[in-house]
Amino acid sequence: MAEIIQRDGTWVFDGDALRLTPGRDRNVSLLRRTLGELVVPLGALAGISFEQGKKSGRLRLRLRDGADPLLHASGGRLIEPNDPYQLLVESDRYGVAEYFTDEVRNALLLDEVPSDPVDEYLLPGPSVPLSVSAGDGTASFDGEQIRLEWNWKTEDAKAAAGARTLAVTDVVAVEWQPAAGLENGYLRFTVRGAATKAPPKYDPNSVELWGFKKDPLMALVAAAVQARLPHPAAAAVLDVPPQEPPKQLAPAGRHEDDHDALLRRLRELGELHRTGVLTDEEFTMAKQAVLKRM
Repeated sequence: MAEIIQRDGTWVFDGDALRLTPGRDRNVSLLRRTLGELVVPLGALAGISFEQGKKSGRLRLRLRDGADPLLHASGGRLIEPNDPYQLLVESDRYGVAEYFTDEVRNALLLDEVPSDPVDEYLLPGPSVPLSVSAGDGTASFDGEQIRLEWNWKTEDAKAAAGARTLAVTDVVAVEWQPAAGLENGYLRFTVRGAATKAPPKYDPNSVELWGFKKDPLMALVAAAVQARLPHPAAAAVLDVPPQEPPKQLAPAGRHEDDHDALLRRLRELGELHRTGVLTDEEFTMAKQAVLKRM
């Protein structure tokens, strides 16, 4: 087991998973403290690095694309100090950080963990129920329904219809965008059959964010919802152009050519499955269809 304890937090690796616990120091972000302890299975990791500085260093985990609903919902916009996959390391613990890095890297090599994208979430997302008040409203999620309630700062045109309740089954996408410069941020839900181009300020399915302390917590609501939506790899299958259909079976007397063509098709299907284009179920059905023709 490898362990590193810092004021910023504690990371423990037992060979199968990393346990990331935020520290109690006042400089630890509100998002990390609210998110709490994370357990990251080894199979969700794409890599780990340690960067040294003059006064402090930083441990960083790199997760496989599609493994974490929080990273997907936030679009990679969770930066330090809100990024839960970074740990600030004091200079007198550089040796420990290097040992920790080596242990994780060796485990990735020994277990032959690939670094390519995954087609299912390997982390569960933030726990529910969850409720956050920021910007012009409050977003609550109990695992099945999202409730949006407005405050006195909400635009009249948006607040006129009152609080909104959205079933997670009606949501097709969720996005969190932090405020940047003069641009406000938002938490936006895209609802089936109710797409809108209205800015978050007027969109009744969005909470507008102004760059205050609690804004990043809205990313947790987005992640909790995202964890219950179809994985993006599944949605990507619907957008993939149709594959070239299998060659038609030739007349009798060309059985060997037919057999080779079907074998090539099986290899193609295997590659599509390996790269995540086809789900397990889709791959099994397609493979059985080919085998019946052999």
